[in-house]
Amino acid sequence: MAAIPRLRALALALSFAGLAAGCGGGAARHDWPSANGSAASQRSVTATTLDVRTIPRLTVRWRFRLHASVTDFGAITSNPIIRGNTVYLQDSTSSVYALDVRSGALLWKHRFDAPNDGPNGLAISGSRLYGATDTTAFALDAATGHGLWSRRLASQFEQFVGIAPIVDRGRVYVSTQGFAPGGRGVLYALSAATGMIVWRFQTIKEPWPHPAITGGGGVWYPVSVDEHGNVYAGIANPDPWGGSKEFPNGSWLGGPALYTDSLVVLAGATGTLLWYDQVTPHDIRDYDFQVSPVLASVGGRRVVFGAGKGGRVVAWDRTTHARLWTRAVGTHLHDLGPLPTETTLVCPGLLGGVLTPMAYAGGRLFVPVVELCAHESAVTSTNAFARPPAEGKGTVYALDAATGKTAWQRHLGSAPFSCATVARDAVFVPTYDGRVTAFATDDGRTLWHTQLPAGNNSCPAVGKDVLIVAAGAKHPDIAHPVTEVVAYSPGR
Repeated sequence: MAAIPRLRALALALSFAGLAAGCGGGAARHDWPSANGSAASQRSVTATTLDVRTIPRLTVRWRFRLHASVTDFGAITSNPIIRGNTVYLQDSTSSVYALDVRSGALLWKHRFDAPNDGPNGLAISGSRLYGATDTTAFALDAATGHGLWSRRLASQFEQFVGIAPIVDRGRVYVSTQGFAPGGRGVLYALSAATGMIVWRFQTIKEPWPHPAITGGGGVWYPVSVDEHGNVYAGIANPDPWGGSKEFPNGSWLGGPALYTDSLVVLAGATGTLLWYDQVTPHDIRDYDFQVSPVLASVGGRRVVFGAGKGGRVVAWDRTTHARLWTRAVGTHLHDLGPLPTETTLVCPGLLGGVLTPMAYAGGRLFVPVVELCAHESAVTSTNAFARPPAEGKGTVYALDAATGKTAWQRHLGSAPFSCATVARDAVFVPTYDGRVTAFATDDGRTLWHTQLPAGNNSCPAVGKDVLIVAAGAKHPDIAHPVTEVVAYSPGR
């Protein structure tokens, strides 16, 4: 997924010139050089032959079998990336592969033995490939896979690295996550040349009042970077959710728990906080505001869009920092205010809402929504994972970016644990059951669909004439899953 958020979080994202160019500036337009396609996280390409005319003719170009050990979240939860004639991907052991985009042939593999539920992934800038294991950020030579540097980030209070990096102006942006007890996720800027720490931003503003119980923060999905080098990040939830008889409704948090569930904007050069907005203060439902912020210009206005598991999409003016609109998507039930003492149905649940990144194109925002509720109460934090992910359904929304109003919506038979991804005038939305569907961006009509040989829990990449999707998740309705990466191109 894009990955389903990590189980521990649920139970309790060369030359100096090449480094300076970053993911957004120096790459050919038909490449997909980072998890969201660019540093603006729009997940949209126009320099591709894939469109409403050619997508109905998509057929398999090649398949690449993965033999990674499958975690609860699958063999691959990362978004493949594309540079020229090479596809790069990372599996759930953190190992990195380079494949020929034309044939799927393996060019090289850099093996790690570091299980990572994700969402992990890679970014390429200049001649270097950047990524992370569950504990350590690294750089590889993109041509050979040879290791160039590594930097351990995980520690007692920063327990996990589960994010695809972004490279901009010679800096690599990655994040740790924090879990209870005492965890405090941190956003890092590392030197792209050496891996040295340039700055670190503590995503938990104040010490936890009850550190033996609480934790949280950090960034799951890639940050976004604007034309000035400012960094936009969606911050994860405080942990655990719910409450106990001693601390009902998460009173162990002691207040709003900044900067959890917030949009945070930092100066890229220094890590200085420029502004923030907390969407869910004192979150007791695990409503991370975690998906990558989308940067766009709408009607001449510089806008940033954010969303998360609370099922609300928010648009801000990037100049004034004012909220322009907020739009609830999907089913909402008992999702605001305190929880009752009695167990009640809450929608979205812990695996619901906007779980994975959105896409932007042509003045519209395309939002994948998971429809999956959970049972929760003010005094428990143990029942929320009762409904299995396979029971989830989904909806894809096309929202008017200026107003937040729905242009169209389409229901999905399975949960979209993947990102919306636009190729010119079509949007791809894979679902957990392995089905991949393409909709026309103008009216939502179905253009094409196919069935992967395993479930899907990772996001697609689009190249000049290719769609690349991974089949790596364990879905109970697929009896004999085959974990592989599949490339599709238009047939004649």
